[in-house]
Amino acid sequence: MENARDMLDQEACHRAVLTRDPRFDGRFFTCVKTTGIYCRPVCPARTPKRENMSFVASAAAAEEAGFRACLRCRPETAPDMGAWRGTSNTVSRALNLIEAGALDEGDVDALAARLGVGERHLRRLFRQHLGAAPVSVAQTRRILLAKALIHQTDLPMAEVALASGFGSVRRFNETFQALYGRPPSSLRQRTERPSDGGVRLSLPYRPPYDVEAMLSMLAARGETIENGVWRRDLIPEIDQAAGRISARFEKEGRLAITAELDDLKALPGVLARVRRLFDLSADPEAIRRDLSVDPLLRPLVEARPGLRLPGAWIDQGADLASDRAPDDWNNEGLTARAETWRPWRAYGVLHLHEAGVDGAAVMMMETRDEKDAA
Repeated sequence: MENARDMLDQEACHRAVLTRDPRFDGRFFTCVKTTGIYCRPVCPARTPKRENMSFVASAAAAEEAGFRACLRCRPETAPDMGAWRGTSNTVSRALNLIEAGALDEGDVDALAARLGVGERHLRRLFRQHLGAAPVSVAQTRRILLAKALIHQTDLPMAEVALASGFGSVRRFNETFQALYGRPPSSLRQRTERPSDGGVRLSLPYRPPYDVEAMLSMLAARGETIENGVWRRDLIPEIDQAAGRISARFEKEGRLAITAELDDLKALPGVLARVRRLFDLSADPEAIRRDLSVDPLLRPLVEARPGLRLPGAWIDQGADLASDRAPDDWNNEGLTARAETWRPWRAYGVLHLHEAGVDGAAVMMMETRDEKDAA
């Protein structure tokens, strides 16, 4: 079976690293054999010799192979991307569950059962698309979230361990000691200050991003938006914590989050919901490339390349959100055509809706084109 490394064009990855092409940031990571470090393609450090470099599809694959995250380019700040996105429904759903903490207390067997697949099949899918086992992906998620909290917040280390999904401070310390040869506190370049109870993080995404459109669509759905700031009260029955969270777009490529929770263990799940709500993991280049094949969608996508799909705070759908058509969609004349938009049908529908184009209009345009051709 083709694995994630085989799916990557190693020479194309090398060219992207040589030019530090930002379009590839988050799509793959560079493992440097001589240093034992893995980096983002945009790392400002001196480029190693080609024979000392290999490229993997995920940070988890790099860490499972024994490489540690670069402290200069900080892989935890890369957009949440991957060449597999949009190709595997099961992997996408599994990652959403893992991000929400499914493997913090449960095991791979239970995760596979929730997905309706066998445990061995799930492991094969992860190896194929991500180059790493589910438990390695979960471990990397904890580590990278912990690194973000260490660099971006003033939380004490014990609270960082809790908020990033580690079961204990001892396990947290042992993991960082094993990976970096130093305690986690040594990664913080300033003196710890008491926390005021709020966690402030910056979540990355890949531009372009139509901020105004996203906020308008969320407001139309009943979300609280005031002066460009989104807010939500957290409910223990849903979010495993009480409190509130807010978000605002800052410099391009970053969504600033402020979370006040009475239980920091709920933070990973809350952040997963924020990413889903704001569609932070979307791959605008893949969406543009695939939808532009349809001459109907090409001008719409080119006109608004940053249009994103607002997600649901609670999403238990069995299929990819990117591929769902709304239940009330007037799809007369578009059903067959929309099959060619997979796995981005929902984005195709969104572009048509925002442009005011419905199925009847498409049928009229097609009839006109057929007459012109005749």
